[in-house]
Amino acid sequence: MLKDNLQKRRSIYGLNNNMPVSDDKLQQMLEQCLLNCPSAFNAQSSRLVVLLGENHQKYWQMVSNALKKVSAPEKLENALQRLSGFAKAYGTVVFYEDTDVLDEMAKKYADYADKMDKWLQQENAMLQFMVWQCLAESEIGASLQHYGDLVEQEAKTAYHLPERWQWVAEMPFGGITEPAGNKDFAPLEQRLKVLK
Repeated sequence: MLKDNLQKRRSIYGLNNNMPVSDDKLQQMLEQCLLNCPSAFNAQSSRLVVLLGENHQKYWQMVSNALKKVSAPEKLENALQRLSGFAKAYGTVVFYEDTDVLDEMAKKYADYADKMDKWLQQENAMLQFMVWQCLAESEIGASLQHYGDLVEQEAKTAYHLPERWQWVAEMPFGGITEPAGNKDFAPLEQRLKVLK
């Protein structure tokens, strides 16, 4: 069962705004992910912002506008097509780290202060995987993206987010219009060693 569910979690780019679950069910899934995600010293520093409807559209328009300012002309058309696909999705989960928590943990556990940032990033990565896995199990397509650094401050202002929240990644999600493509796997013997 777990193996089958793990195989369902793939990058899905063909998305629409038809959802197989209600907004309430979506919120419950995300709450469970936040509650059950491990974190160093139980820091619980990861934050989620779920953008639906106009807020979802606004986010991808912000990214599109920012990308037009920084992309090479020969790459812009393909990039904008990809962003258009994300905008067609039902919503976007944006992942943040609360740097106030990082500062508190670094003071409280001074012996580990130099490692705390890495550990809290690992917490966020686990949360990303948990969210993605829950979406996949509910037949919701998603992919992990990294455009938010282009619009981090603009998004904080637009959505009234705390200044000390640091953007990490975003995950557009929605109904699946096209399955994931084929995936090549590097040889496992190069990636796994079992020592007895």
